[in-house]
Amino acid sequence: MPMYFPQFLVGMFATSFITAICAELETGSIWKAVGWAIVAMIILQVGYVGLAVRLIYRRGSEGTEADLVSASSSPPVH
Repeated sequence: MPMYFPQFLVGMFATSFITAICAELETGSIWKAVGWAIVAMIILQVGYVGLAVRLIYRRGSEGTEADLVSASSSPPVH
């Protein structure tokens, strides 16, 4: 599953905007709405970085496993 950063940014800003609107309607405070939007952006960024690290780690471990399998199936070199 590839992760496209521009698509993520559009989704992040849309989610933050919707969060800000809902918070403003509930609290009546623009500052609380901005605060909730910032919190939503931070949570989304942490999730994005976590997924990117997981993809990198998985790709690295798959390469290591493939190297181990190919090394065990090849005849020893003397």
